[in-house]
Parts: sequence; C-alpha cells; structure tokens
Amino acid sequence: MNNVIKHIFFDLDHTLWDFDKNSSLAFEMVFNKFQINREIDSFLEVYQPINMKYWKLYREEKVSKKELRRGRLIDAFTALDTQFSLEIIDQMSEDYISFLPLNNYLIEGAKDLLEYLKPKYEMHIITNGFREVQQNKLSNSEIKEYFKTITNSEEVGVKKPNPIIFEHAMKVSGAETGNSIMIGDNYEADILGAEALGLRTICFNYHNEKLPLRNVQVSQLKNIKKHL
Repeated sequence: MNNVIKHIFFDLDHTLWDFDKNSSLAFEMVFNKFQINREIDSFLEVYQPINMKYWKLYREEKVSKKELRRGRLIDAFTALDTQFSLEIIDQMSEDYISFLPLNNYLIEGAKDLLEYLKPKYEMHIITNGFREVQQNKLSNSEIKEYFKTITNSEEVGVKKPNPIIFEHAMKVSGAETGNSIMIGDNYEADILGAEALGLRTICFNYHNEKLPLRNVQVSQLKNIKKHL
C-alpha cells in the first residue's frame, strides 16, 4: 500500500482530536455555569448515543445545525427528567460550542503519528464538524501546521459520506484517488464514503465495531504506521 500513496486524508473528531474527553470537559464548564447538579458521567451516558443519532440525521440532511445543537440537549435532559426553557437550552448549546475547543486533548499517539507521516506524505483534513469550531480545534491543539488543506462540510455544502465532499477535497489538494488514502473512525461516513469514490481506507476502529474483514482497521493510531 505504501509505494504510491502521496496524500493522506484524515477525519478530525474521534480520529485525531479526542472528542469524548474534550466534550466531557466542556460539559463540566456548562454544568458549572448553569449550576446543574448532576454527575457528568451519568449525563454523558444518556447524551452520547443521542448525539450520535443527531449527527447521523445531520449527515443525512434530515436536521439542521440548529436542530442538532438544540435537539440533542433537549432529548438528553428529557430522558433524565429535567427540563429547561428553550432560551436556556440555546444558551447552553452556544456555551458548549464555545467551551469545546478550549480543551484540546488529542487521541493517544496522534502527534507522534503526524510527525512520522509529515516528511513522507501531504496530509489533509475532511471533517463534518462545524467550521468555526474545527478551525479552533486544529489551531488550539497545535496540529494545523501538519495539514495542507482542510475541507469542511459547511463550506462544501454536503457532508461525508456524500462523494461530493471527497471530490472537493481531492480537487483542492491536487490528489488523485490512486495516490490517496482516507483515515477515519466512522465506518459509514469516512470509510464507505471514501471507498465509494475509489480511495483506499484505514478505519481507526477504537470502539471495536465489527467490520468486514476486507477493511484495513487499527485500534491504536500507532499501528497505522504498519500500513503506510
């Protein structure tokens, strides 16, 4: 696989940027500000699957950004028998988005992997995350310098796995399907989306999903080195 690869496209959240840890810290700040007396872990246990559901709907163009940000909080608090006014929900949502890039833990091995790959490949980001937040994450975590291009779904107008976002990323980077590979954690968005355009892929399967045997997958970022 390593002979002809010149371009590596990375997903950001859950692949390089430790979304779960940084999100938990952001919610701690939200709960402190709004004096919510609830354990973060018990809240996240309810919130995380709801958040994943809303992101899937968002990828499928079934909810808007505002509906995602608002709905995931309403549904999570409702499941916990807690209610807030829409005004408070929206303020929490805005604060969470503001707080999120203030904490910038990376997935274990991310910086080491980027340092290893930097002399050998041109690297790029393809993300479905919100434009203003993703730029802050990359800058604040001090990894923006590793990437030649950053393709964001809000700028392109479609989200992974739509092939248009991959086509756009290829165009702005000057890459071709034959010399490129996509690395991400989401099987539907990152892996199937890239494969549909003819890219090779590596799934960062840290959540140990059962994937088809044909897919190259790793559970630790350091193991990606073996496949490039």
